[in-house]
Amino acid sequence: MNVRATGAEVAAHRADDEAERIVAPLVARARAAQRDFENAGQQALDTAAAAAAWAIMEPQRNRQLAERAVHDTGLGNADDKFRKNYRKTLGLLRDLHGQKTTGVIAEDKASGIVEIARAVGVVAAVTPSTNPAATPANKIVNALKCGNAVIVAPSPKGHSSCALLIEFIHAQFARAGIDADLVQMLPAPISKAATAALMRQCDLVVATGSQANVRMAYASGTPAFGVGAGNVASIVTASADLHDAARKILRSKTFDNATSCSSENSVVIEEAVYAPMLAELAACGGVLLDAAQKARLQAAMWANGKLSEQCTAKSAEVIARVAGLDDIAARHPAFLMVEEAGAGSDYPFSGEKLAPVLAVYRAADFAAAADVVRDIYAYMGAGHSVGLHSADPAQAVRLGVTLPVARVIVNQAHCLATGGNFDNGLPFSLSMGCGTWGRNNFSGNLGFRHYLNTTRVAYPIEERVPETDELLGDFFARYGR
Repeated sequence: MNVRATGAEVAAHRADDEAERIVAPLVARARAAQRDFENAGQQALDTAAAAAAWAIMEPQRNRQLAERAVHDTGLGNADDKFRKNYRKTLGLLRDLHGQKTTGVIAEDKASGIVEIARAVGVVAAVTPSTNPAATPANKIVNALKCGNAVIVAPSPKGHSSCALLIEFIHAQFARAGIDADLVQMLPAPISKAATAALMRQCDLVVATGSQANVRMAYASGTPAFGVGAGNVASIVTASADLHDAARKILRSKTFDNATSCSSENSVVIEEAVYAPMLAELAACGGVLLDAAQKARLQAAMWANGKLSEQCTAKSAEVIARVAGLDDIAARHPAFLMVEEAGAGSDYPFSGEKLAPVLAVYRAADFAAAADVVRDIYAYMGAGHSVGLHSADPAQAVRLGVTLPVARVIVNQAHCLATGGNFDNGLPFSLSMGCGTWGRNNFSGNLGFRHYLNTTRVAYPIEERVPETDELLGDFFARYGR
């Protein structure tokens, strides 16, 4: 027993040593390139960011990346990935346009403070198989805009898509005379040891994907931004436009076969509109399973307590066939629906499914619906976001005050809106922080400011010391001195 354990420890140490040896020269080249790049001026930073963005946005390259991603990962569909690659990158460029990210970026004469943007150095970008091109591109563009070098640690399945993306980026760099060492990736085969070594050796980790990778990022000893688990629920109230809500849920639930962490996994419907809302969802192509069909689907989707790769990010028709529901598959469903009454490990449909399968809950009223969502998030998804379809804007604020969520998405297709869209004001991102509810150190959408240090110069100003009563007068008036 001890011999075997000792042997395993020796093997692990050897793997770690080998990983450090592989990663070290990548980081060294990145540091050398970054030292010159960060002082090259705003135009140079903007040019590099634009080159990386156009590498994925140009239609022929975009199509190759989208098709490669589906072919190699087996997740999602190429047309939606094509749209995602373009729109998410275009939106990011909109957010970055005109932003100063080097040198003096702000001066406040009243406070005597001058702010200077500084690069963080070499960024380790950990990316998932669900978005093997869009997420690396987003992180690369943000990092370059801020004067950093970046080394991507893709998922094993997403390695070839990421390699193709970086090949395209390097071609654009060559046109503009930009050092290719500013953007690199771990060599295949991707291993946990190499990803961990990269995290340790870089200056900042930005991790999107599995919670194992996020936890590894936080434990790496390097400053890190990681995201929480997704498991979005949306509430449909009695005041909602049911026709509009159903079509938005359809778009969100089926986009890229629900690979997004922002796709609805559950919908909670007020009792007063439960039947008509189900009818609207059925009119959109949703098929409600009976109890026996639900049991067969559950057995197919969760093997030994884990989501089955046979169902993850596949179409509803494929999933139905995997579950032996050929009669359902023959109806060419857009998504599958199952009625659910509880949350937790005994109710697997209450968790994240990464598939066009929607758990449907019935709630007596808005307060009860919020309670259902709270129970779901106590199991999985706390901190991420909640959807609301309602004509009452005050209900959205109430959810924002009472639920453990960083975003409340109102009357929108949730997975298209949460990471920023052209019809809302959220910044474009493919990495959503979940705050302390989701064990994260930020609660916004990961953006360029997360890739910057800020140095503050403080000049002397005229002293003004406040009187005690100015600050404590209200307290004294109510409770005495």
